[in-house]
Amino acid sequence: MERSEQLRAAYAMRRAMLGDAYVDSATGDTDEISQQFQDHITAQAWGVWTREGVLSTRDRSLLVMAMTAALGRMEEFRLHASSSSRTGVSDAEIDELLFQVAAYCGAPAAISARRAVRALRAERAGQ
Repeated sequence: MERSEQLRAAYAMRRAMLGDAYVDSATGDTDEISQQFQDHITAQAWGVWTREGVLSTRDRSLLVMAMTAALGRMEEFRLHASSSSRTGVSDAEIDELLFQVAAYCGAPAAISARRAVRALRAERAGQ
């Protein structure tokens, strides 16, 4: 697959996982450097989702949530947790994932992620 096809596939995956509204908002800057940055991030972060391999979209989603929680990147964790229904990850699986994060990465990271999950679920219930 050539570079432009890979980038198109990566953007398509990003939109499928995060939704058009989020991607449109993130890529709304029209200056050249911002667009280059978004293309780079999309190719790097979302290109890995489109590659051949044994990991399913669900598996990749679980891994991203675990890694972002472990790193304390709550904005990214929250974004991916809010997209879990699109990737086939259940609420129960996210709950269990946070026990793993607590055991292997520490309680502070898991507590922050748990707070994010509770807030997401409260927002979802209020809709």
